[in-house]
Amino acid sequence: MVIIRAKDFTPENPWGAMNIACMQGITIRLHWTNKPYHWHTNDGEEVFVVLDGKVNMHYEQDTKQLSKLLEIGDIFYASIGTKHYAEPIGEARVLVIEKQGSI
Repeated sequence: MVIIRAKDFTPENPWGAMNIACMQGITIRLHWTNKPYHWHTNDGEEVFVVLDGKVNMHYEQDTKQLSKLLEIGDIFYASIGTKHYAEPIGEARVLVIEKQGSI
């Protein structure tokens, strides 16, 4: 049994992560960042949950680049092949659930 206080997690580098669990090939990781990630496409599905802060989630849909502001409690689901990147506003902590070894 482990209790994690997400607000207390701040690694040395942006997008640093704490591995919480790996269940049947699916990882659950807590990330902290104050810098944007890069455009990428995962080779599996991804669930991205904002736990602290705000994040502009940029994504492509029908060849159009769109973005949506995610706030605490908001969830972004990227299906296989969804090109996207996260841009925090200040600091943010997010929970990412995805296939083990995914980008």
